Amino acid sequence: MKSVKRVMFIVGVVSTIALMSGYVTNKTKAPKKVSKKEKVEAKKKINLFVTHGHCSTPFEGVVENIDIYTPMLTFKENSLGNMSVSFEVDPDSFYVNRAEELTPRIKTPGVFVGMNNEKITFKSTNVYMMGVDWYQVNGKMTIKGEEREVKLFATGIRGPYESGVSSMVLQGQVNLFDWGIDYDKLVNGKSEDIATKWLYLHMKIELC
Repeated sequence: MKSVKRVMFIVGVVSTIALMSGYVTNKTKAPKKVSKKEKVEAKKKINLFVTHGHCSTPFEGVVENIDIYTPMLTFKENSLGNMSVSFEVDPDSFYVNRAEELTPRIKTPGVFVGMNNEKITFKSTNVYMMGVDWYQVNGKMTIKGEEREVKLFATGIRGPYESGVSSMVLQGQVNLFDWGIDYDKLVNGKSEDIATKWLYLHMKIELC
């Protein structure tokens, strides 16, 4: 009888040790929860420059409310053919990197800054494939509250080991005379005898 109790006791102890060992092992192998910190992204910038007379003034601005819809990011040549693009730029964010003292000129009332401080906006209407990863982006641009149809161009960029487009460059030029903007007259008080006043835009956009 005592031997039976002793065997039962030993079996109980062994079973308890086995259970404890399994608990510790499972606890050790359990995946750890890693807290994720929110990433604060830098403000998106757009590069611009305006031609006036025989000079050009490069500057940059902050892009707001950028919305890019790309339904097909694949290896296909026409991967951005059905995309849509829209964004806003606040003229009050304009800054001349090369010469800070020129920043007030870019912000001269009546050039890009309207009476109601409207933002410059762009919204695409249709996209045409021009070549491999090269697109014409037609859309509507608003400056000082006035909307005009414009034409920009987008180039898809693929990394050396990427089958799909991971980013694109959006760029183009618009004639400021279409908005009745004569940069030289508004800033310098004298209009130059040239047929156009171009505003050039250039922005790189990460797609994935």
